[in-house]
Parts: sequence; C-alpha cells; structure tokens
Amino acid sequence: MIAAQPPGAPPGEMTHRRLRDDILFGHLPPGGKLRLERLRDDYDVSVTTLREVLARLVAEGLILFEAQKGFEVAPISARDLREISEMRILLECHAVGPSFAAGDLEWEAAVVGAHHKLARMEARMLAGDRSDTARWKRYDREFHVALISACGSAELLAAHERIFDRFLRYQVLLVMFRGTVAAEEHNALLAAALDRDADHARALLRDHIGACIDYTVQNGLFGKSPGAAA
Repeated sequence: MIAAQPPGAPPGEMTHRRLRDDILFGHLPPGGKLRLERLRDDYDVSVTTLREVLARLVAEGLILFEAQKGFEVAPISARDLREISEMRILLECHAVGPSFAAGDLEWEAAVVGAHHKLARMEARMLAGDRSDTARWKRYDREFHVALISACGSAELLAAHERIFDRFLRYQVLLVMFRGTVAAEEHNALLAAALDRDADHARALLRDHIGACIDYTVQNGLFGKSPGAAA
C-alpha cells in the first residue's frame, strides 16, 4: 500500500485506493482487462461505485477505456515512461526552490526521517533482499515528497502525486533499482536540502530521474515485462 486508508472512509474511496494500489504494484498487470462483474466480487462493491472509481483511474492515466472494449489496465512503454519522467523532473525541479526556501525545522526533520527509512531499505536491497519492493517504493516516494512538501502549492503537490505514482508503477513492474548509485544520489539530495541548495538539487534530480530511463533501456527491462507496448 502507498498509504493507509483512513478509518471509516467511504466505500468509493476505499475501492479507489485498493484498485489503484493493485495497479501500481502489478497485482493487476498492464493491459489486463477489467470486467465489472469480476471486480464487483473481488472488491465487494457495487457496479455503480466501480464505474465511478474506474472513471477516476482513467483520468489518472492508470486505466484506459474504449466504448467497444471496456476498461483495461494501461499498458507500459518506453515512450510513456519518458513522458512521465520529463513531467516529474519539471514538477520537482520547480518545487524544490520554494520548498527549500520555506522549509523550517519540522520540514528538515521530515526530510531526514524519510531519508533514514529509505536508506535503511536501500541497504537491505544492496545486501540482496528484494522481498519488500512495495515498502522500498513507499519510502522512496515519501522522501521525494518530503523534499518538496514546503513548496506552498497544493495544486503542484497534487499534480506531483499523480505523476509520481505513474512513475512508481514502472519502478515496481520493472524492478528499477540502480543500486549504490541511486542510494548515493539520495544522500546527495538530502545534503542539498539541508544546505538549502536548490540549484544543486535540481541538477541531481535531472540526473537521478533521467537515469531510470537509461537503466530500463540498457538492461532490456521492457522486453522482460508482460503488457509492455512497443
């Protein structure tokens, strides 16, 4: 799970979270057909609620809909990953400036705490333990969100959340762990944040996010993943 669902949340919100997480973490594979009757049984929710949830996921870019074919999980492709990566770079590089400028001691503590969890998980993965990919990506997400959390724009943070989750899906499906290099980049981003060096952080983010594209191509990961488009 990316985040815990608040107690007492409406059924539509709960179903949206569950379906979204199942897509992000590959339980519903790219290109897979989504049958309303099967989903109704699997998620124990009405067809009316399902239609509303699926429409939201279409808007978020995680599901496709065609009149004659119905709903299906969005496929993955190198082109789509590149577009998502470029948008993520744009959003994060814009947000670090105001976030670093406005961040207070509580913000620093949140950034340091998020990095600590991520660093511990990366150390486990470097030691060969790849058993908890979901937790690794949750901590990665928390760290990057913490960096820009003081930017002062709710709209920017919401747009970043949507783009980051689509990027995260690729990282999970393709197991895009770049090892020591990625961990060192996160260390450098932490240092830049604490130094309030937004220019250095922007340069690091461009390299850090862009390198994921090169990594997938060089290692032929799209050819190993079901549901990948040409």
